[in-house]
Amino acid sequence: MAEESKIHHLAWFIAGLGVGAVVGILYAPKSGRETREDIATGAKQGTEFVKAKAQYAAEQASVLVDKGREHVSTIVDKSKEQVGQYVDRSREVVDRGRAQWEEFVERGKNLVAEQTTKVGAAVDAGRDAYRTTTATTTTNEPL
Repeated sequence: MAEESKIHHLAWFIAGLGVGAVVGILYAPKSGRETREDIATGAKQGTEFVKAKAQYAAEQASVLVDKGREHVSTIVDKSKEQVGQYVDRSREVVDRGRAQWEEFVERGKNLVAEQTTKVGAAVDAGRDAYRTTTATTTTNEPL
């Protein structure tokens, strides 16, 4: 928006130069030769002025482009750093989750082993009780 405003002002300035030149020619108290020399001098000065302003605008544009590149580079670097931090945090969370999972699996295995031992002991106790009961009844039965 500011660049458009500068171009707009420059256009009005150049238009003003043209109007001033025409008015100067119409009301000039000088001879034609002197007037032509003045016009040529003014045109040279105007051309030099426009060249200088164009050069200045090109330099400013170059500076802005460089600053833009630096800004984008900074944003990219910060983004990379942030993504790296998120990746590191994610790895930590995954590692913690894996450790908890392994702990739960180990607890489950231990619980199953305990229950297997208890069930095995109960089955053995039941078998022994059955044998004891059947052995006693067999020996007590008349032949």
